[in-house]
Amino acid sequence: MTWRAHLTPGPHPDELTPFSIHSRRPAIRSGDFRGGGGEAMSSAAWWARSRVRLLVPVLFLAPAFYFLLSPPTSPPFFTLPTSREESRVIWAQRRVVEWRPCGWWRAATAMPAPTRRNGYIRIDCYGGLNQLRRDLCDGIAVARLLNATMVLPKFEVAAYWNESSGFADVFDVDYFIEQTRGYVEVVKGIPVEIASKEPFKVDCSKRKGHFDYVETVLPALLEHQYISLTPAMSQRRDRNPSYAKASYCQGCYNALRLNKNVERKAIELLQAIPKPFLSLHLRFEPDMVAYSRCVYTDLSSKSLSAIEAARGEERKELTGEAARVWRNRGKCPLTPSETAFVLKALGIPTDTHIYLAAGDGLMELEGFTNIYKKIYTKSSLLTHEDFEKMHGNTKAALDYYVSINSDAYVATFFGNMDKMVTAMRTIQGLQKTLVLSRRAYANYTAVGFAGEQLAKAMWDAHREEYIMGRGSALPEQCFCEFKL
Repeated sequence: MTWRAHLTPGPHPDELTPFSIHSRRPAIRSGDFRGGGGEAMSSAAWWARSRVRLLVPVLFLAPAFYFLLSPPTSPPFFTLPTSREESRVIWAQRRVVEWRPCGWWRAATAMPAPTRRNGYIRIDCYGGLNQLRRDLCDGIAVARLLNATMVLPKFEVAAYWNESSGFADVFDVDYFIEQTRGYVEVVKGIPVEIASKEPFKVDCSKRKGHFDYVETVLPALLEHQYISLTPAMSQRRDRNPSYAKASYCQGCYNALRLNKNVERKAIELLQAIPKPFLSLHLRFEPDMVAYSRCVYTDLSSKSLSAIEAARGEERKELTGEAARVWRNRGKCPLTPSETAFVLKALGIPTDTHIYLAAGDGLMELEGFTNIYKKIYTKSSLLTHEDFEKMHGNTKAALDYYVSINSDAYVATFFGNMDKMVTAMRTIQGLQKTLVLSRRAYANYTAVGFAGEQLAKAMWDAHREEYIMGRGSALPEQCFCEFKL
C-alpha cells in the first residue's frame, strides 16, 4: 500500500487576506507610498492606511504567544495517570473483564442421563487433597460420558502425603449425591453380586493428547459391569459433549462441600484470623523446588541440602542455556523474599494480616516474615492436640476453606489448589484473586531490573493481568467472560 499525504492546498497568492492562516507578510509595493495622483505618500499616511491590516493578526496571535512564553504558575487542568503510585493497591484498579459461572450448565438437568446404565464405575484418586479433587471432577464427567452409575470414589492411601483419609472423611456424602442428581447417578453401595468381586482396573493417568473414553473404556465397562478408573491427567475437557461438561461443572463446583466436622473446624479457624486478611498460598518446599529443576544460588546451606536430598537421580538441576530458558518461561517458584518484594510492588501494605496457606517444610520463610510480620498459620491458631491428630487432607481442607472465604487471595504457583480456590471464589463473586507472575519476574530480572525499576515493572504486569481478568485459567466450559 502506498501512503500519500493529503494536504489542503492553500489559496492563490492573489487571494491572501490578513485572516488567512496561509497569509504571509504583505509585500510592500511601490504604489503603497504614492497617493492617488502618484505623488509620494508620507510614512504617517501609510501607517494610518495599513495599521488595521498589521494589527489584526497580532491581536489574534498574542494569547498564544503569552501561553507559550509565560512560565506555569499553577498545575495543569489534568495529569496523565502514572503506571504506579505508592498509595495504590492492586485491588483498587477498575476491572475491565470478570469471569463468572456460565448459566447454561446450571440448567443442564434438562438433559438427564438415560435410565438404562452401562455399568458401575469407581473413580480411584491419588495424591493430596487437591489432586484427589482434580481426578474426581474428571471422573464425574467420564461417568456421565459413559452413562455409568458412579460409586463413591476411592481416595488411595498415600504415604508420601502422610494421608489415610477417605472421601467421607473430608466431604459431605449426602450433599454430593443430592447435588449431582440429574447430572450423573451416584450411589453409596452396589448390588451384592457385583460388590463381591474387585472392579476391573483401568488406568488412564498416563494417557496424553486427545483420549477417547468411549472407544477405549466403554468396552471394558460393558464387559465387566464394574470398573475402577484413574482419569487421564491431561484430558481435553473442551471436547466432551455438553452433558458431560455440565456434569463436570456441577459436580466439581456445586456438589463438593466439606463434611460437618471438618467445616466446623474450618469455621473456627476462619473466625480466629483478624479481619480483613489476605490468604497467601506460598509454595517453596524442598520437593517442589527439586521437581522444578531450577537453580538457586542465594539460599542457605540448610535449604540447599534439603533440595538436594529431595532431588534424587531423576531431577537433576538444569544448567546453562536450558536453565535460562526454563526460568524465563516462568517455571521456577518464587522464593519467600521474592514474593514479599512483589506484594510490596503491588501496594499490599506491610501491616496486612496474612494467613499462610501452606504445607509443612517451607524454606527461607524469614525472607517473607522480615517484611510482612502479621502472619497466621493453622498450627499457630489451632490447639496442638487438634493439629496433631489431623490427616493431611484435613489440613489441606482447612487451607482451602479459609482461602475461598478470605478478603483477598494470592498464589505464588498455579497448582491444583490454586485452580480450585480461584474457581470457587469466582463462583462466590470474590474477585480479589491474583496469581503472581513468575514469568514476568524472571524476564525482568534477567535483563537487570532491580529496585524501583523492577517494582514498577511488576506493578504494570500484574495490573494488566488483574484488570483484564487474566491469570486465572478458569475452565472455559464452566466460566464465561463478562465485560464490565
